[in-house]
Amino acid sequence: MSITARTVLFHELGGPDVLRVEETELPDPGPGEVLVDVAALALNRAEALFRSGGYFYQPTLPASRNGYEAAGTVAAVGPGVTAFAPGDPVMSAANFELSAHGVYGDRILLPEDSVVPRPAGVDAVTAAAVWVSYSTAYGALVRTAGLTAGDHVLITGASSGTGTAAIQVARRAGAVPIATTRTEDKRRQLLDLGAERVIVSGSEDVVEETRRITGGRGAEVVFDGLGGAGFRALGDAAVEGGTLVSYGWLGGLPTELPMSWPLTVHGYNNFTMSGTADGRLRTARYLDSGLADGTLRPVVAEVFDGLDRIGDAHRLMESNRHTGKIVVRV
Repeated sequence: MSITARTVLFHELGGPDVLRVEETELPDPGPGEVLVDVAALALNRAEALFRSGGYFYQPTLPASRNGYEAAGTVAAVGPGVTAFAPGDPVMSAANFELSAHGVYGDRILLPEDSVVPRPAGVDAVTAAAVWVSYSTAYGALVRTAGLTAGDHVLITGASSGTGTAAIQVARRAGAVPIATTRTEDKRRQLLDLGAERVIVSGSEDVVEETRRITGGRGAEVVFDGLGGAGFRALGDAAVEGGTLVSYGWLGGLPTELPMSWPLTVHGYNNFTMSGTADGRLRTARYLDSGLADGTLRPVVAEVFDGLDRIGDAHRLMESNRHTGKIVVRV
């Protein structure tokens, strides 16, 4: 027996206009599978890169799916699934191949290990906006870089969903977040969100300002999602022996390593936490605690109503006008 779903597919590489909402057929959940009724989904830069052919792997065309983050309710489970039952509020764990399991749709079928419980009392829009950003920031800053109280952490592209999450993760650790943004109009917003200082990279020198803010020392940790040649310069913004974490390449060019040794450089991938049962459990516990005590609170820039607005949501993301996450309520 098959199940009808409305699914966002694309049949060629391109801009937001290649995304199409189509009627699809899903089979009943098989062994180890979970069927989820989606209530909300959130966008990530990776999905725009995937749609346009700029991601680290290419989509399977035609009829590629897309999307890492969704929140909803379990509709049915397949044989052997014991961790979830119909009616359970859940989220996707963003640890799958996008063409096969992308979550842009009103119903999705996922492997059991790609589903995690939704934090208690958290609505679908909020839940859709938390997993990728906070698992990345927590995994990269706390688990990988070893961020501790008193450390200065330089966060580039800080108005992104992951950037705003990183500000909060740093604050929760007792660290001092220094945020960068390209334009002056986001300075006040980032300060209000918890950044200790904001450097406007379009008019201020990031390295010079970081050293000035830190009394000449530099930042103990640098968290960068831009990549390219700019990553090389960020080595000069770090303390001697500091840690740099590269988690993205929005500049579209190969990431160049700094020459200001000694430094520790990590290339971070969200699968580091989401790809193992232990990592998913640790991330879920961190989210549960932070959302409960208010130290973590996802910044939602705009909510679009209906899958048919997915193109508009992608256009907003590519405009760079927003701060935080973009969500589509299904």
